[in-house]
Amino acid sequence: MDNNNIDRKSFDEQRRKKAENFHLNISEDALGAPPAGDEKQVINSFSGQDVKEQIARESKKSQKKRERAQKRELKKRNKRNRRIFRIMWLVSILLVGAMVSAYVVTGMNDLLAINRTDDTVVSVKIPDKASLDTVTDLLVSSGVIKEGTYFKKFAELTKSDKFNQGTYELRKDMDYQAILSNLTGNSSRTDTVEVTIIEGMNVLEIADQLISDKALAAENKQEFLDLCSSDKFDEDFDFIKDIKNAANRYYKLEGYLYPDKYIFYQYDEPISIIYKFLNNFESKLYHKQVFDGYDKMYSIHKMISKTNSPYNLDQVLTIASIIQAEAANKDDMYIISSILHNRLEADVDMGVDYLSLDSTKYYPYRSAEALPATASKNYKSKYDTYTIEGLPPGPICNPGNEAVKAALLPPATSYYYFCHDKDGTPYYGTTIYEHEANLELIKK
Repeated sequence: MDNNNIDRKSFDEQRRKKAENFHLNISEDALGAPPAGDEKQVINSFSGQDVKEQIARESKKSQKKRERAQKRELKKRNKRNRRIFRIMWLVSILLVGAMVSAYVVTGMNDLLAINRTDDTVVSVKIPDKASLDTVTDLLVSSGVIKEGTYFKKFAELTKSDKFNQGTYELRKDMDYQAILSNLTGNSSRTDTVEVTIIEGMNVLEIADQLISDKALAAENKQEFLDLCSSDKFDEDFDFIKDIKNAANRYYKLEGYLYPDKYIFYQYDEPISIIYKFLNNFESKLYHKQVFDGYDKMYSIHKMISKTNSPYNLDQVLTIASIIQAEAANKDDMYIISSILHNRLEADVDMGVDYLSLDSTKYYPYRSAEALPATASKNYKSKYDTYTIEGLPPGPICNPGNEAVKAALLPPATSYYYFCHDKDGTPYYGTTIYEHEANLELIKK
């Protein structure tokens, strides 16, 4: 054996012994080892799952810190905003209060006319069917009021926003209530017209006269005629309510539109015009003492009772309307009244069952020439006394006082017939032969 092999073995043996005797003294604390205990715990504390959970916990903590910080900031900001809002709200309230106060004070001053001391009278013309806006603009432009918005609110609240057409005189120092009272009434209107209704005019002729004199608007004519056929006035006037055959008449109010001189407002309402007619009839004929046939004066309805007339008021007016339409003069009225009464009360064998009066033939029109174009060529009036017995259903015109007196106080005569020449001279006859002779006479 050579010395080289012995040296190598000796060297390897020495190295092995050194390796076996070598110990690395490293403390557990230096290695970060966990305390003595369960080996699983030591192993798992360094697992990937543990790291994830640790990171999650740290993330949640950070999130909570951020949320708490945000809440604190939000709370601080809200507190600051609420303080600013309160300040702005208070300022707004003060501003609005000041504005409202100024508006109320200004409006109340105008409402009560406190600052309007000018008593100048101005004329304000209100058009037909004027709106509240239109009327307000007219009042502002004419200087009657200053606060148009406040006036409109006041008119709406007091339900005074319906106005009559017409021209009104208003003072500039009038308060709102006085202005509206004038505009919704007629006391301060200056646009009046005078209309004369002549004795013997019928409803159609009266309507045309009202239109001609500008008391009635042409477009309101049909409304006027419809009211004259209606029951609108029954509750206000007993003499209208007592009419029982309205369905058989052309115009229920015919005979009751008292002939007289009237003052109407220009283009007045039809119902207002009719009320004025009926009120006048009531005061001047129905209640007033106008008959002097006895030692005392009597009204028409009392006179009917006093004379033991077989006719009621409406029939008396019907007779009076025929007298008014047929008579040439006052004296003629009484003779014709006598003739009508004689014929109405005649025996059947006298052959005068029909009154046979020309004035009734075309009623409600005056004559054949007055018939409207729409009327049939064979037009027949239901008032035609050539074809109906006795009196027509109602008056054929509106008679005056003298005709009514004549109807109630006919003289005693033996006449049953009458006629007139072209000059209006009357001729009377007791028999049909005398009448035919008179007709031949007036032809000459």
